[in-house]
Amino acid sequence: MRRSGIGFRRGGGPYRFTGANAWYLPYLGSDAVFGNRGRLIRELDRLQKLGVHNVRILAGAEEGPLKASIKPGFVNRDGKVNEQLLVGLDFTMAELAKRDMTAVLYFTNNWEWSGGMMTRLWYETGRYIDMNDPAHAWPAFPDAGSAFYANPQATACFFSYVRTLVTRTNTITGTRYVDDPSLMAWQLCNEPRPGVSPDVMEKVLPSYYKWIDDSAALIRSLDPNHLVSLGMEGTIATNGRTDIVERAHQNIDYMTAHIWPLNWEWVDGKNLAGTWDSGKSKVEAYINTHVELANKVGKPLVIEEFGFPRDGELYDPSAPTTFRERFYELIYRAAEASLTSDGPIQGTNFWAWNGEARAEHPDHRFRDGDLSYMGDPPHEPQGWYGNFDTDAEMIDAIRRHATHFTTSA
Repeated sequence: MRRSGIGFRRGGGPYRFTGANAWYLPYLGSDAVFGNRGRLIRELDRLQKLGVHNVRILAGAEEGPLKASIKPGFVNRDGKVNEQLLVGLDFTMAELAKRDMTAVLYFTNNWEWSGGMMTRLWYETGRYIDMNDPAHAWPAFPDAGSAFYANPQATACFFSYVRTLVTRTNTITGTRYVDDPSLMAWQLCNEPRPGVSPDVMEKVLPSYYKWIDDSAALIRSLDPNHLVSLGMEGTIATNGRTDIVERAHQNIDYMTAHIWPLNWEWVDGKNLAGTWDSGKSKVEAYINTHVELANKVGKPLVIEEFGFPRDGELYDPSAPTTFRERFYELIYRAAEASLTSDGPIQGTNFWAWNGEARAEHPDHRFRDGDLSYMGDPPHEPQGWYGNFDTDAEMIDAIRRHATHFTTSA
């Protein structure tokens, strides 16, 4: 896999994809009490039938004290790596290869649901705060977590994990990850931010850029065959500053954008009809901004996260998806228009695939020990943004887009 201008090339031809997020696949792929390989196979079969060719997957989670983080993690405070989860990742990659699908694997997280940078800071300092802790109001969590970039011990341990994974040989197939054609890209982090408060951001930016550049250089020194991506949300992560987005991608192969109208208060989940038009305008403007940025830097753009609630912001599969359908069509039309005009959008990854999973509790909340993993991570209501295998209208929208947009070698 390689980049060619504002496009991707795979197997000698162009590569453009319809994709999904399914962070939990290595958990299903593990041959452990929390694994379910039968379900993993069924979910990949479903996605393949939809025309989904790419899946974005969690490939690193830090086990620690954060209340909402998934357990087990890929690594713990002692630096011990969970081989059961790595074998689960191996199994996932082997099954993707059977279907000629590709993966984007991210090493860590800016947010609490998989431990992430805050947990790596706790490993070294013994201090942490929880997201949504009333004693530490927003944006205390991302501001505090941004100290990771300048902490030499925390970043050194991160680099050690990167080496472990990039140099790994798949125990199922015997293929080295560096030689695996089913791997599209290594991704540094899910939504890395240089803090949120402007004063914090200014202090953090030098170490933020250095961490990005050093991480990319390390990965390329170990693996010259795959792309390196950042996993950034875009200008929402930089208080609207396009210069930060440009500099952050200086040594990165392609740009990414994430779009969350409800989380960003562009729409009201309880009044989607009354707030749709204004939200739609903001989404269109956000896409246009990132298309312009991608053209300016001359690199592909992937809209790699986009999510929208069910009608009434309900969580059960029985709730309609009227406005989610409109939102997906908005994203998909932008991607298809980019294709028509030889623009930079080369991939779309919806958030997320729930498949056959269903909430285990009436309150739709994830609890430690639950095994019905969904695309909705453990800190979120189960069913908030994910698509179920019974969501016929959503499935039709995804399949239609894949028919028009996807190319695969």
